[in-house]
Amino acid sequence: MYRPAPDLRQLQAIGLKPEDLDPAALGCDVYPENMPAVQVFEAMDTQWRTGMGGVYGLDYAALPAVLRMLGIGRNRWKEIFSDLRVMEAAALEVLQETS
Repeated sequence: MYRPAPDLRQLQAIGLKPEDLDPAALGCDVYPENMPAVQVFEAMDTQWRTGMGGVYGLDYAALPAVLRMLGIGRNRWKEIFSDLRVMEAAALEVLQETS
């Protein structure tokens, strides 16, 4: 079970407080083969691009550095990038619902 710790700054950015979260809903199962993509997504949490209309996507310019820092071999970069885009799209849906 993967249980990321909620970050107060991130919660505030989408209008939530820690008490708004159901502790039972914070975890999710992650298959071991997907864990690198989840770790990259989590490491990219400061790389959201925003504009007048709010958040609109991740800044991919930081991605190679993140992948290297996490020790992910270049042979997996395309796969991780594809997985990252799926998570990005899902996050954007949630962010747009709350704004």
